[in-house]
Amino acid sequence: MSEAFSDANTVQLEIFPSRLLKPETAQQLLNEIADLDGILRMFVHGPRLPQAVPYGPATGVPVQHPGNTVIEVAGQAIELAVYVGGIRMEVVDADIKEQVREVCERVLPVSFEFREGNFIPKRQTVSDYAKRGPDADPLMTGMTDPKGKLKNHPVCILKPQDNDE
Repeated sequence: MSEAFSDANTVQLEIFPSRLLKPETAQQLLNEIADLDGILRMFVHGPRLPQAVPYGPATGVPVQHPGNTVIEVAGQAIELAVYVGGIRMEVVDADIKEQVREVCERVLPVSFEFREGNFIPKRQTVSDYAKRGPDADPLMTGMTDPKGKLKNHPVCILKPQDNDE
């Protein structure tokens, strides 16, 4: 698992739609990307969805927001904690990059930016060390939300059977 991660030929991609994605669109896009071979790791980011009213007379009351939903990606139920504003991923090589672009063009109803660059840290950060310790799985590097509580929003491993190799 760490051998694939440490490979210098990996490519990091970012898909940045011009609008925030509805949960249904995000689910369809993530499922089609997850079905591609060669995706090492992927995460979504965007503004946090409110879970409870922070102040005022209704402080602490759960927010009934249409974006607070559970989506199914690669056979796993994932509770969205953010509006999907972008997707970052690490792929094996440049051939997968074009397959991901084709999926985006087919699924996304809006225009999007498709970038290649360095979006996910390759070395353990202070937040990673604080959340997971010194012997953390290298694939989890950079996948920590510094403001999030790990017990409330765990990282979902979509293809655990691939990690045993």
